[in-house]
Amino acid sequence: MKHNFVRSFAVTLVLSLVVSAIALAQRSRSASPVGQTPTLLSSLPPSDAVALINVNRVLDEALPKLLAENPAKLADVTSELAKFKTQTGLDPRSFDQIALGLNYKYPREGITTISTAVLARGTFNAGAIVAAGRLAANDKYAEQKYQGKTIYLFSLDQQIRLLGLWNLNVRDLAVTAVDGNTLALGNLDAVRSVIDANRTRKHANAELIALASRDPNAILGFGGNISPTLLENLSLSNDSIARELTAVRQVYGTLGMTSTDLELMLAARTVDTYSAKNLGDTVEGLKQFGALFINRLSAAKGTLARAALDNLKLTTVGNELQIRTVVAQSQVSPLMRGY
Repeated sequence: MKHNFVRSFAVTLVLSLVVSAIALAQRSRSASPVGQTPTLLSSLPPSDAVALINVNRVLDEALPKLLAENPAKLADVTSELAKFKTQTGLDPRSFDQIALGLNYKYPREGITTISTAVLARGTFNAGAIVAAGRLAANDKYAEQKYQGKTIYLFSLDQQIRLLGLWNLNVRDLAVTAVDGNTLALGNLDAVRSVIDANRTRKHANAELIALASRDPNAILGFGGNISPTLLENLSLSNDSIARELTAVRQVYGTLGMTSTDLELMLAARTVDTYSAKNLGDTVEGLKQFGALFINRLSAAKGTLARAALDNLKLTTVGNELQIRTVVAQSQVSPLMRGY
């Protein structure tokens, strides 16, 4: 499998976890159609995928629990959050929700890159946040006018240790205030696309938003379209799996957290019910095959993998394959010691 796409996607999610939260704001379980009740996600430009992350739960609930057995690492995370604020002027804890719109680009054969537009809303004054960023950049920024908005281009060109767990090189970041408490972040083209989308007031991505917003209490929710080019660039070595995946048109899922467990749900929408059943059979086979390799893993990884496989449930609903599993937080915590 080509690793460019995987690395880009991982970096996008990590960045979103640190500087933002994507949550379905002010929406009840009996959700109204997006067209009737616009959310922050509705202000994104047309996207190939959208994602929702509740950063308050990540920073205030998930990380403290998962790092409870590693107080030194938890202290390191807290320190790195403060350092990130000093370097960028952005306080991750001030963001209540964020909306991400991802667009896939194919610069050449076999390569997939991702352009991400970010909308962040929180308990802050957008103008003050931008001003803080300008100070943090130490004059390494430029201003550009576009459609009546001022875009600030920050040249950070430095390595930031996000959450005390991952290193990320940040070179250029474009930021603009969409309204009093909403920021748009990303590269210049992505921020311009956000401005265009909010200027025309044409809400895009209705179907993807509905997929990503199925569980308003989720820590993470996402929905995305799957194109033939995207699948080709994954270059899967297993012909059988590759053949089954060609029938997938959309994916979505959620990551939830209870007082004791982490809950994962993934779903794939295929072209028809026959394809969904075949994909389910393939995944069931992989489940049985994967059980053979658990004994090769370390004790902590093996315990987690065994629980995930034992609790894995496959359900076919029409043209959808739904995969659910649950693992105890206590089984995840030991793995955090090595980060």
